[in-house]
Amino acid sequence: MGDQPNRSQAFSPFNRRAAALAVLFCLWIAGLGARLFQLQITQYGEYLTRALRQQQRTIEVSPKRGILYDRNFHELAMSVSVDSVFAVPAEIPAAGTAAQLLGRVLGVDSSELLERIKGSRHFCWIKRKVDPLEAERVRALNLKGIYFQKENKRFYPKGELAAHVLGHVGLDENGLAGIELELDKQVRGRPGKLLIQADARRRWYGRAERPPDPGENVVLTLDEKIQFIAERELGAVVDATHSLNGTVIVMNPASGEILAMANRPTFDPNHYAESSPEAWMNRAIAAAYEPGSTFKLVTIAGALEERLTRPDEVIDCQMGSINIFGITIRDHRPFGMLPVTRIMANSSDVGAIKLGLRLGDERMYRYMRALGFGAPTGVGLPGEARGLTKPPERWSKVSIGAISMGQEVGVTALQLVNAVAAIANDGRLLRPRIVRDRFRRLPPQRIDGLLFAASRGGEDGGEGRQALSPETAHEVRRMMREVVVDGTGKKAQLNGWSSAGKTGTAQKLDPKTGTFSKTDLVASFVGFAPVNDPAVVIIVVLDSPRGEHQGGAVAAPVFARVAEQVLLYLEMPRDMPVRPQKNQPQIDVQQLIDFAPPEAAAAPPAARPVAAGSAPSEATVMVDLDGALKVPDFRGKSARAVAEQAVSLGLEVELVGAGLARDQVPQPGATLSPGTRIAVYLSR
Repeated sequence: MGDQPNRSQAFSPFNRRAAALAVLFCLWIAGLGARLFQLQITQYGEYLTRALRQQQRTIEVSPKRGILYDRNFHELAMSVSVDSVFAVPAEIPAAGTAAQLLGRVLGVDSSELLERIKGSRHFCWIKRKVDPLEAERVRALNLKGIYFQKENKRFYPKGELAAHVLGHVGLDENGLAGIELELDKQVRGRPGKLLIQADARRRWYGRAERPPDPGENVVLTLDEKIQFIAERELGAVVDATHSLNGTVIVMNPASGEILAMANRPTFDPNHYAESSPEAWMNRAIAAAYEPGSTFKLVTIAGALEERLTRPDEVIDCQMGSINIFGITIRDHRPFGMLPVTRIMANSSDVGAIKLGLRLGDERMYRYMRALGFGAPTGVGLPGEARGLTKPPERWSKVSIGAISMGQEVGVTALQLVNAVAAIANDGRLLRPRIVRDRFRRLPPQRIDGLLFAASRGGEDGGEGRQALSPETAHEVRRMMREVVVDGTGKKAQLNGWSSAGKTGTAQKLDPKTGTFSKTDLVASFVGFAPVNDPAVVIIVVLDSPRGEHQGGAVAAPVFARVAEQVLLYLEMPRDMPVRPQKNQPQIDVQQLIDFAPPEAAAAPPAARPVAAGSAPSEATVMVDLDGALKVPDFRGKSARAVAEQAVSLGLEVELVGAGLARDQVPQPGATLSPGTRIAVYLSR
């Protein structure tokens, strides 16, 4: 019994305290474990979200849009790298002062900027896509919490040239019109992600989480020189006649390729917001109008195809007056007995109505649709109109007479030029094309002086369909030739080439009275050249010209001027003798071939690439004792000379403005490493 421990010793105060501490320790461990379980398991997602919100922000980086080329790989639209300014408000010590300074150098409202900074702790845009001078000014402020991010900005180096075809993009590089909208998904590419993070000392930095994937490059069927010719001639006639608007389209009838599509009014896609939405409208495809006498081509072609007449059949035009179900329709001048060929040449309404009555409602409608009227052409541009063609069951008794001479029907300029292209192409109607090719990473290659796209192959315009027999198309072409030789289209004669076409003068409806206006008309001419081997089909449409307003007087001369220059440029063999022309300057063929449309007046806020194949000029390389490159003096040099010298030195140059270099950042003599960007400011 003496060897057993004393119970009072086993439960001594020391042992009791140790047991209590052990229990407390176990409870503490259990509580800590429970809390850790709550933090790491139960509420892990919530706290992780809070941490990420405090420590990082992901912003989308727009990808580099593909380049839009003309058919000869001249850049019509490109993306250039520019700086965007953003802030991390938590790092800005004096938000009010920073907002005032930034607002002053960036031209932004300071109060609005201050609200933006106060509205977020971690990220806010200050100004996106600034020009190099603004970026330098912001850098010179050396403000804490202000950072730069590279973004892409769309630039159209030719300014207004082909603006309606190219379209324009928004601030986030999303296509808003034209090819930019139609092929936005392909051209835009896939956006990247930039992760803005804070380290343990609350210092912010950015890293690319996913680089952007550039979009596809697009080769258009346009030729920038033909486009410039069309726009120049259209602008001149619209100004001279004070027309409300106008359109010129140049097409290759054998392929359906659009070589030029010009509209007035126009706009500069670099500054599209400065123009009215009306100027953005591509009237060549979106504006339907009554074609007037140009639509007699459909009437006469249908009658010939159905063997209801012959070119030499003589028809009584009743001295310019005909009555249809109580409605009297009068010719623009009285005609008696005319063969069908002269009905076309003299544009007799009465003669066309008599042929239309032979066709009847159903067959007239069938030939309208066969030649592409009443449906979009599928050219590949957004906003194309269907035109206005009612089915026969909705025609009145006099509709056949009105439609035969181009009333009660609405067409677009593209529909009409495509129908005439079918006549020039032995009756085969093709789908017009504006996109020639697409490729992503493979650049244009040069072989034997010719450019081609190293790509997956061209866009197929389709085989088309036979709208008229080759015999009918040949007869209509011969009649259209008479229009130019000895008819209403004499001013469409070319010097050195044969041409054919049809004039049109259509009265517009007066919205106030609901009747046809005697002063507002649509003057037009559509034709092709040369006659036996058509290389181009051209349409000219002028809305409400003042003074001379007949299609043969104002639209036919524009056709002649455009056609002569285009055929010279294409080096098309002449099929007619060249006539000496007084007071008319001779066109130098080589000068026309070598001609390049002028660059945009406002150059991009980034480097413009030097043309492929151009040889850099000799440049003086300045190197200091340590082997570092020094900035040369670009002042007083042209934009091309600056670009060539910079390329030869391995420097990236940004050209701002147009003309000769007047200033640069950094200044001449500064030490740089190859690849550093230099801003050069030009002025005329």
